[in-house]
Amino acid sequence: MRFIDEVKIIAISGHGGPGAITFRREKSIPFGGPDGGDGGNGGSVIFVANENINTLINFRGKKVFKAEDGEPGAGRQLNGKDGQDYILEVPVGTIIKNSETGAVIADLKIHDERIVIADGGNGGRGNINFKSSTNQAPRIAQPGLPGVEMYLDLELKLIADLALIGLPNAGKSTLISAISAARPKIADYPFTTLEPNLGVVTLGERSFVVADIPGLIEDASEGKGLGVKFLKHIERTSALVHLVDVSWCLDEYEAFEQYVVIRTELEKYSADLATKRELVCLTKIDAMTEEEIAKFQNFFEEQLDKKVMTISAVSGRSIQELKGLMIKCIDMEKATKKEKAKANPNKYEGIYPVEEDEE
Repeated sequence: MRFIDEVKIIAISGHGGPGAITFRREKSIPFGGPDGGDGGNGGSVIFVANENINTLINFRGKKVFKAEDGEPGAGRQLNGKDGQDYILEVPVGTIIKNSETGAVIADLKIHDERIVIADGGNGGRGNINFKSSTNQAPRIAQPGLPGVEMYLDLELKLIADLALIGLPNAGKSTLISAISAARPKIADYPFTTLEPNLGVVTLGERSFVVADIPGLIEDASEGKGLGVKFLKHIERTSALVHLVDVSWCLDEYEAFEQYVVIRTELEKYSADLATKRELVCLTKIDAMTEEEIAKFQNFFEEQLDKKVMTISAVSGRSIQELKGLMIKCIDMEKATKKEKAKANPNKYEGIYPVEEDEE
């Protein structure tokens, strides 16, 4: 299945059905009063988040999504049937924007979360509603309100606890296949991964989701290569696992330059990305001597002033330790968010305080 994370669609709610203009006509009552029923309400367009869907590909072949119109009212005070709602299922993590203004209408982050994007038009009232002492035989009815037409941009941002980042061929796909059940395409050339992959990692009773992000390159934040398309998927993660392939580098300076390239692109794309927690891992060390490994590790730790891991997804070296550090990063981020929530109790994402006199 192709991974599609951006689409443009048109959502149209149903038109309300018209009210009826009819009069009661029976043998015993030749001149009965009005009995026109109301028109049915038009159907609404509703979006529902589904955790079992991971792409927007279902929207690729169709652009217009219209709910049913309400049926007209009829005689004998029969109301028209309401139009059926149009339910659109999207992946968890989908952002819905107004195409014309760019405003965010909804950000669906929870399974089964739903939002009515376009309300159906109300059905028109039949002529029975307009009978009065001065007008015993009204020949008027309401036509029903029109539906709403909205031009929408759907954008998917994957929801994962951690993201694997690094230059192409840094070993991200190999690592996610080693720590989870994900089976991405793996080969020894750049840009093997052309779309993000998600893997569920288990350690003891704990589990978390890791995203394998396609390799970034220099100037990715400005639209070069594949990276710019996928940088947005990193934004929701708690922490980053930065992989640096040191197996082919002539010296530690060349290896560190790889790290600097990616960090520069993160900072240029978003200041928030640059401040995320980061685990730095030197990869593909299975063919290196312990002396060579120590040389690269010591240099990185001196430059970054923090612990740097040396791992091999092929041999399994330090993989369990890495899983433990991943969980620690996730827990630290959750603790930080709780502290921020305590310090600013009215500043929750997507929730705003309402004054008592407001409706």
